[in-house]
Amino acid sequence: MKPIEKYERLLDYLKSLESCVVAFSGGLDSTFLLKASAEVLQTRVLAITVAFPYVPRWELSEARTIARKLKVRHRIIEAPIPQEMLHNPPRRCYVCKKNMITLVTKEAEKEGIKNIVEGTTADDLDDYRPGMKALEEMEIKRPLLDCRFTKEDIRIVSKELGLSSWDKPPYSCLLTRIPHGIEITREELEKIEKSERYLMSIGFKEIRVRSHGNIARIEFARSDRKRLFDEALMDTIAAELKKYGYTSVAMELEGYKMGNMNEPKSK
Repeated sequence: MKPIEKYERLLDYLKSLESCVVAFSGGLDSTFLLKASAEVLQTRVLAITVAFPYVPRWELSEARTIARKLKVRHRIIEAPIPQEMLHNPPRRCYVCKKNMITLVTKEAEKEGIKNIVEGTTADDLDDYRPGMKALEEMEIKRPLLDCRFTKEDIRIVSKELGLSSWDKPPYSCLLTRIPHGIEITREELEKIEKSERYLMSIGFKEIRVRSHGNIARIEFARSDRKRLFDEALMDTIAAELKKYGYTSVAMELEGYKMGNMNEPKSK
């Protein structure tokens, strides 16, 4: 099925809901889902973003901007790190999703909205995503998955719809930069966020700063690695990240790999 045909199917799916709350991060998938929801449900859509401390502040700002452009009501809920996640357990994604959906559900109930939708795609089935189990347990609707959208489908249709997010690189919460079992502190999260924001500001779109205590291990997109063959640039990056609290700055030679600090997916 062509991407635009999947989109027509998605619109029919969403229209049948009559109203919905979109669990909204501001990323590629949730922006696309919010756009489609607003197209058919108009004022009967509410976007909700849960702002845990491990969600970058710039991502929240982008979510606000996108919701405003789409003329959709948007609510941001500030929430602390769930107690079960303070030492970054392997099941953090499950716990996070469970807590996030619980908060979103409470807001939906206040609005009298029964349907909560979330942006899981067909491609997400290929990655280690324990959070999907929480979505299944809580019976959250996943329209993009049900309509078999891949990331590439979403990029194609998003571009046709004029969404600025069509070429937005994948992003994940800051906890994915920290090894399992390490105590999470606000200082550590800020150190990572500042480092990644700086690298984005100098033109690196797809990067991860994996944080190992005082050591920053940077994963650049494979296509960007050649830019690092510049001694002045390397010195500048190292000096900047050391301002944020790192004593050593290293580069992952193999480049960025999604889920590089995940537990292996069980067979």
